[in-house]
Amino acid sequence: MDSNSPEDPLGGFSSSTRRDHRPWGRLQKRATDVREIREGPVEPYGPGPVLTYGNGRSYGDSCMNGRGTLLDARPLNRILDFDPASGVLRAEAGTLLGDVLSHVVPHGWFLPVSPGTRWITLGGAVANDVHGKNHHVAGTFGRHVRRLELLRSDARRIVCGPDLEAEWFAATVGGLGLTGTMLWVEIQLIPIANRGIAVRTTRFGSLSEFFEISKESGGDYAYTVSWIDCLARGANLGRGRFMAGNHASPEEQPPRPRSRRLDVFIAPPLSVINRWSVRLFNAVYHRAPAAAHAVVDYEPFFYPLDAVSRWNRIYGPRGFFQFQCVVPPEVGEDAMRELLTQIGDHGEASFLVVLKEFGDLPSPGLLSFPRAGPTLALDFPNRGSSTLRLLETLERITMEAGGALYPAKDACMSPESFRGSYPRWEELERRRDPAYISDFWCRVTGIEPARGPT
Repeated sequence: MDSNSPEDPLGGFSSSTRRDHRPWGRLQKRATDVREIREGPVEPYGPGPVLTYGNGRSYGDSCMNGRGTLLDARPLNRILDFDPASGVLRAEAGTLLGDVLSHVVPHGWFLPVSPGTRWITLGGAVANDVHGKNHHVAGTFGRHVRRLELLRSDARRIVCGPDLEAEWFAATVGGLGLTGTMLWVEIQLIPIANRGIAVRTTRFGSLSEFFEISKESGGDYAYTVSWIDCLARGANLGRGRFMAGNHASPEEQPPRPRSRRLDVFIAPPLSVINRWSVRLFNAVYHRAPAAAHAVVDYEPFFYPLDAVSRWNRIYGPRGFFQFQCVVPPEVGEDAMRELLTQIGDHGEASFLVVLKEFGDLPSPGLLSFPRAGPTLALDFPNRGSSTLRLLETLERITMEAGGALYPAKDACMSPESFRGSYPRWEELERRRDPAYISDFWCRVTGIEPARGPT
């Protein structure tokens, strides 16, 4: 595939507009200059540093640039090439994963790795080296990228991959969009027989039971994940539901997918997520029947929250914090027990609590988050200082266990924790485009942009 073919994006930019901009966690709102990336000759970016912006599903400040301009990549949304025989797809970096799926699933192909929402862009999936329920067998998204093209602020274009300009590839995968603007991404898809996922759901009564079930299921199922009742205490600490699935066989046909979606049109004046509402939901959900075997459509299995548009508004005008950590397997159960105990002691309730185990397949990026061990993801309504104290406690436990926090979901990680968890960050800094910066990068490294774009 020739990167100079006529169908390639040319990387022009629209004139700047001023927009209110928020990350998905809605913790802050800033009036930000935004320029759309369009076809046309390369133009000057404008004054101040820049940052490429996809569909805005990062929770904290990794997609924020309060010092300059955001480059909106969503107009770059064409599928450039797809081979139904081999499953190789090349698409512009602003293409949503959902649009990729709509194009390839009818041909019998699926994303090799998918996060919990299909409303992120290909460029965002690479920039955060996202993971999914199948990390233990497939690793991260970046492991399935064959090639991508970067546009640097000096108008240089770099095509890179695992065996082509490998240093640029390693810096860009998981590189938070700091090496330049991705123009297109080429990935290898995986074959499927139909839209179905054959799922087994198992209730478990404690954290120890989770680790037993997870160990038993890892070799038999491509996809595993658990919901945890974060308010359970004592002997029931860590109780939940374990979901394991494989792509359905040709004989296992799923039900017709639902097309109707709900929408949260406005944010309520207060968060509807609180200790009482979460306790009621947890009790009902934990006691709900667990199907030994069911075939479901892939959408509710992979993307349950996508059924509600703008669900982030239910947390009210103050927004919410997302916390995700991973700790080494040898201390995994003890660390998870301490984390869940502290959450209960602080009186904070999380509606979305996900626990799974990462495998040991190496991630390709310098700043890739996944590594072997259990990973816990939660969200907390922003209650101010009490929530921040809890997050500091959870960060401390994670760091003492030798773990790491996820930059795509972080809003308050300390510089010390970042540097300890991501020791190769200086290698990325050496390949960072000098015109590109994010609020996250300034916060965790102390580096300010040396100059505006050329």
